[in-house]
Amino acid sequence: MVKTYLKTLVRTFKKHITRLLSIIFIVLVSVGFVSGIGMAVDKINYSLTDYYVTQNVSDFIIKSTSEQGFSEEQIAAMQGYDGTVNFGLSLDTNVTVNGEEQLVRLYFFQGETTVNKRKVLDSVDSDSPLTAGAEEADNFIKGIPLGTEVTLDFAEIFSLPYPVAPITVTITSTERSPLTFGVDKEPSYLNGNVEIPDTIEGVNALEGVDNILYLSYGLLGNMPAGDMYISISNRNLFHAFSTKYNDFIEKEQAKILDLLGEDVHIITLSDNYSFSALHNYASKVSGICWVLMAAFLLVTALVALSTMTRLIDEERAQVACLKTLGYPAWRILLKYLLFAGVALGIGGTGGYFVGLGIARLFYVVFNYSFTMPPMSTHVTLVFFFIVFSVIVAVTLLATAFSGIKLTGETPANLLRPKAPKRGKKVFLERIPFLWNLLPFKYKSTTRNVLRFKSRFLMTVIAVAFSTTLVMAGLALLDLCLFQGLNSPTLTAVSVVVVFFAGLLTASVIYTLTNINISERNRELATLMVLGYFDGEVAGYIYREVYIDTVIGVLLGLPLSLSILKIVFDIMAVGTIATMSWFVWLIAPAVVLLFTAFVTLLLRRKIVKVDMNESLKAIE
Repeated sequence: MVKTYLKTLVRTFKKHITRLLSIIFIVLVSVGFVSGIGMAVDKINYSLTDYYVTQNVSDFIIKSTSEQGFSEEQIAAMQGYDGTVNFGLSLDTNVTVNGEEQLVRLYFFQGETTVNKRKVLDSVDSDSPLTAGAEEADNFIKGIPLGTEVTLDFAEIFSLPYPVAPITVTITSTERSPLTFGVDKEPSYLNGNVEIPDTIEGVNALEGVDNILYLSYGLLGNMPAGDMYISISNRNLFHAFSTKYNDFIEKEQAKILDLLGEDVHIITLSDNYSFSALHNYASKVSGICWVLMAAFLLVTALVALSTMTRLIDEERAQVACLKTLGYPAWRILLKYLLFAGVALGIGGTGGYFVGLGIARLFYVVFNYSFTMPPMSTHVTLVFFFIVFSVIVAVTLLATAFSGIKLTGETPANLLRPKAPKRGKKVFLERIPFLWNLLPFKYKSTTRNVLRFKSRFLMTVIAVAFSTTLVMAGLALLDLCLFQGLNSPTLTAVSVVVVFFAGLLTASVIYTLTNINISERNRELATLMVLGYFDGEVAGYIYREVYIDTVIGVLLGLPLSLSILKIVFDIMAVGTIATMSWFVWLIAPAVVLLFTAFVTLLLRRKIVKVDMNESLKAIE
């Protein structure tokens, strides 16, 4: 009994290897895409958090609004604060560097800097007792070569009422501050209370500093400290601006104001451009992922459901034999659950590694806009488990439902073939003028398309949602290439969306068309016996595929309006009205191109149908 059962199990896998591979591929595509984008966002947030901890990034920068800086009473009040406090002074001012007047931020630090630890990237020795470090160059920070001498006129910089001789410092190190890792701009203090823009393009509206210098506070003589850099003691509280962290910071801000009085201005980490911009970027990508995940899940679940229910239905005779041999229903059902489970398991495992590759790709792409911190080693599985669990649940439940229904029938009923679906008049037949103009082969195609309504609806819905995914990717790409939004990160996201949406479309068409061919072997064989050429037999299937695809595309275009509105709202940039007109033409073309590719792949299977099938009696 066990040996017989195992043989039937192996035969099921061999007989339906194409369907097994189809499920594996479509699960791999969906899980890989969704979990990849989700993992990228989680990796960024974990890496941001790790960077915050290792560099002891300040939670507060407190700037005194008094010309005399912090009083002794204010400094004493902070001595008992539960956290690390460093003192210094920072301001933005015009400085001449290599003959060019630049807007430069000057940081003066007192003693050993334990908060906002900077990384020295390069350094040189100098005989000068007056030295300074300069921020590394990027897309916006111009950078100052090592050995350059910079003259600072403190009388002008600080508007002193008495003359002070200018000093000249030598740049002896190139450094990287954990507060300024955004390579597109570091907003100037001269903007006032800088509001971090919600839009990715918002940085273009801010005035930014040209260079940043790091100097010793000793250069200022007896000038009182004007800045406090504070890091809270519980570093584990921060996790990419979590609600818990933000609530704590709000309470601490009120506490600090009670200690210091009102003549201070508090800058929190959420006011830091680099941290907030990177977090906002990641949040927008995450929002896009949640929207597209629904479409990927729906299409994948529909195809997996269709594949398994039709597979079980084709195995009616096999189920009858097993029941006659005395196998219980649960054991028969287990065979199909194992088939689905193996396909899902392989597809899901492959999807995880594909997603990991996408996450790493996105992390590299983010380096175009940020000097990214080291990638976190945290394992991030939230998006993977969500999408994979839903696909597994839907597929296994559909398999179980179909199996229970089939195993509930008697062997005698199962051995009888299902009665062919009765032909009905289609709506075009009720319009004689149009119907009579159609050649016979198109009349036959029209009847077949509408005869199997569940197959028709399954294909149309899957293609419609695939079209919306392609539209979403192309709309994002249009923003970057033709609407002036300079974002390499978003460009990469959009390319990945279009690519995986195309793969999903190809997988859907291939799987459903392959099932269609398998179900109609006798019909195709009969056409061959009647003398139809290979091209005519293939066209018999192709016409139905293209009709379903075109209808799906036409349904997907208006459906795209809703998806695009959500995506543009999340991005806070772009509108449907400003999209380039050719996007509406390219998206259908992409879907039809993938469809054409799939039909070519399936041509061999169509023309290799065994003609003897048409001579076998249907008992």
